[in-house]
Amino acid sequence: MQPERRVYLLEPQKLSPETIAVTFAKTSRSPLSFAEIAEELTNEKSAAFHEKWVVGYGHASVAEHAVLHIALENVSRLAVECIEGNRLASYTEKSTRYQKWSASDFFVPSELDDHPLRDTYTNICQTLFQTYLDSLSAVKALIAEENPQQTDESDRHYEGRIRSQYVDSCRYLLPAAAMANVGVSINARALEHALCKMLSHPLAEVQAIGEEVKAVAQAEVPTLVKYAACNPRWQAAEASLTATAQTVPAAEPGDWCQLIAHDTENEDRMLAAALYSTGERSFNDCMAYVRALEAPERAQLAQTLLGDLGRHDIPPRAVEHASYTVDLILDQGAYFELKRHRMMTQTPQALTTALGYATPKDIQRASFLEPYQAAMQAAEEAYTKLAAFNPHVASYVVPNAFNRRVLLTFNLRSADHLINLRTAENAHYAIRRAAYRIAEQVQEVTPLLGNYLRVTPGETWQSIEEKCFL
Repeated sequence: MQPERRVYLLEPQKLSPETIAVTFAKTSRSPLSFAEIAEELTNEKSAAFHEKWVVGYGHASVAEHAVLHIALENVSRLAVECIEGNRLASYTEKSTRYQKWSASDFFVPSELDDHPLRDTYTNICQTLFQTYLDSLSAVKALIAEENPQQTDESDRHYEGRIRSQYVDSCRYLLPAAAMANVGVSINARALEHALCKMLSHPLAEVQAIGEEVKAVAQAEVPTLVKYAACNPRWQAAEASLTATAQTVPAAEPGDWCQLIAHDTENEDRMLAAALYSTGERSFNDCMAYVRALEAPERAQLAQTLLGDLGRHDIPPRAVEHASYTVDLILDQGAYFELKRHRMMTQTPQALTTALGYATPKDIQRASFLEPYQAAMQAAEEAYTKLAAFNPHVASYVVPNAFNRRVLLTFNLRSADHLINLRTAENAHYAIRRAAYRIAEQVQEVTPLLGNYLRVTPGETWQSIEEKCFL
């Protein structure tokens, strides 16, 4: 008789993450069911298994079955960048769009303990946070005047309806020292790598967070992360590269969004990959076939591949066989949303004041431009003083308004996800501007398939600039 199919959960309330990982690992050589394997295991036996096979023999994929959910509270948004700098994990963080910060919600780094620049640091943070709080009142009054409360609308509902409209502009004043909460779901294999990065980080706060995360993780996965440690080779390489980078001569500043690399055969490659996945011919055969197609036939093939995608549909993997590289400058607030698109490769530069800052038009319209500009100038002056002591620490005082450069390499599938999500009407206007610009550049070099990118109609990056920025 054919065995009955079974689908069930191994419950984390009953089994430790390390035991679940071993249960799945043993199925490759054991004829027993998962439940029977789990019954034979103890935490001690699971730890011994991991010590031998994962640590000793390097079968690290086993550790991917041990998943942890880690809550981090009151960490700086600068530290969040390292915490969230891992592709194979899930994150949710305190939003600068839907929540407000109080005057004391900023982190003071231990590098400044008993240092003469500590007062410079705390003073600029206090200035920025007070200006932020003042701007909330000013910009809210503007938005409320243009969007009056309805007769039957509760105060709570009204505040929820207009909050992001004024907080979206006021958040530009918040520095990277602003504290946040972040929830992380991550498997033990990825966590070990994340811990090594944190423990090797130049900021004392991030190193301390790494030690604390390691300690709480070991309560659940005592074997799988216990060897995570600082990597001196990474530190030496970063120091050497940083020194060399300072010798690179500067040219004239370029456009804020530049498509600097793409393959001229991207469209052929994607269409050929689609045929390859459903046929029996070699990829070279498929490429030759696609190259010989007339325009109407190519258009029909593109329509079959990408036509009629719904709002939440995911494009086929065939469109990953194309790559684009963009050199992008955007404000720090927008970068914090961009960094969540972890399937693309992102290489950000350090957060500094060197590239100037963005000014939302609502700040001017609310008659708040003078205090806003004064706060930005004060932040730039404080950054300069702190950078002479420690450029990593100086980044804490840089507000969201200041621009940052990041190198992006992505495929068409990642581009579609970014553009579909970030050109939506409810996306922040800064990231909408960047998403529309990226879409335009991808469409220019791959017009056949690029025109299937799910770009929200009704706006352009130019119209957003005109409407939202000075």
